[in-house]
Amino acid sequence: MPRRMIVIGLDSASPEYLFGRCLPFMPNVRRLLGSGVHGALRTTDPPISIPAWAVMFTGIDPGSLGFYGFRHRRDHSYTDTYGPTSDLLPVPSFWKLLSDRGRRVCVVGMPPGYPAPAVNGLYVSDFLTPPGGPEATFPRSLGAELETKFGPYVFDVTFRAEERQQLYRDLVAMTQQHFAVAEELYLREPWDVFGIHEVGTDRLHHAYTQYFDPSHHSYVAGNPFEHVLEDYYRMLDRSIGRLVAHADPETLIVIASDHGSMPMEGCFCINQWLVEHGYLVLRQPVSSPITLEKAGVDWSRTRVWGAGGYYARLFLNLRGREAHGIVDPTEVPALKHRLRQELGQLRGPDGGAMPTQVLEPAELYREVRGDPPDMMVYFGELKWRSAGTLGHPGLFLRENDTGPDDAVHSYDGVFAVYDAHRSGAREIPRQNILDVTPTLLAMLGEPLPGHLQGAPMRDVVDA
Repeated sequence: MPRRMIVIGLDSASPEYLFGRCLPFMPNVRRLLGSGVHGALRTTDPPISIPAWAVMFTGIDPGSLGFYGFRHRRDHSYTDTYGPTSDLLPVPSFWKLLSDRGRRVCVVGMPPGYPAPAVNGLYVSDFLTPPGGPEATFPRSLGAELETKFGPYVFDVTFRAEERQQLYRDLVAMTQQHFAVAEELYLREPWDVFGIHEVGTDRLHHAYTQYFDPSHHSYVAGNPFEHVLEDYYRMLDRSIGRLVAHADPETLIVIASDHGSMPMEGCFCINQWLVEHGYLVLRQPVSSPITLEKAGVDWSRTRVWGAGGYYARLFLNLRGREAHGIVDPTEVPALKHRLRQELGQLRGPDGGAMPTQVLEPAELYREVRGDPPDMMVYFGELKWRSAGTLGHPGLFLRENDTGPDDAVHSYDGVFAVYDAHRSGAREIPRQNILDVTPTLLAMLGEPLPGHLQGAPMRDVVDA
């Protein structure tokens, strides 16, 4: 008989937390790790939830997906953007693939999940669901049914906020609701594959790292939120325990995360730097923080502009591509080389060298689809965000320019497999996120489709 599987996705969960600091007060997760394998999971470039979850559950890289982050510019526009949706996936997801093969699947919150894909089972959309989105569940009738029993479904919380007391209560309530819904749906039938994604772990790290991590530059011992990490992860462990208690011994249980989390050092103002170096030209100077869209860019004299986020996306104002492009295609190699050199010479706010990594999608991925940036820049080994706004007193900000934020993403997430038939825990070498879908399919005895770019993890399937 084919085995069943539960996949628990914990957004932004790091090995340092889940396998280390938090494990002593997570008895249910500790029990799961005690019968199987676990280790770090190297995430995508860029290390962001989108594309990372999509890569994990399709087995192809971000360029082949056409997903480079939460926002993409549309049709070489200077200002028009769009977000990734489930219907933009060029290949079937793990869930859809199994569904099309006749397996019964139920998924709660796994991104990209809007619009909720039509599956052989049930699907509840993810944290990117637009307010009032009419296609938040499949079938659509499921949404009203869940609201009757659990109240309005909370897809996410506003985590970049100054207020922290109510935010924590909202965060706990959201996570508890997600797992209550998952438990309700899990018990409806013996699903072949069941998945749940929890975004609360990510929101906790972004909103509270300065309160519980002594390595954060703003940490103060004895603060009112010093114990939120332990309190939240205890609650999360109880929620996981209640769900997996319903699984029989033949059910494999997988815990995975899209990337890790670490304290944020601050933001580097990429567009301000581009202005200072003559790449980006404004019609008039700005003296207070303002977005690029409102800054009055003189596109007829601008060669390069950037976008903020976890990394800097750089775009060339290319003649024949952008509406007011001035960079001749023959100039591109020299322009990129100069940018690499100058960005590689950045000095941090303390005057020391700032490690800077400049990447190009065509060099990273097997294929480049959609609307990629021309260049991708990581600052300070990912510890510094990119600020797209202008008008700041200097190039470095200690705080995020889009709202309070304590954390950035690290390369290593987690991957663990519990198998009741295995005895003992084994830590395995760092695995690759591209190999997750091939591994899950292999464990379920399913044939691998030809489009996969990864392969089954030998340390998992042969264990």
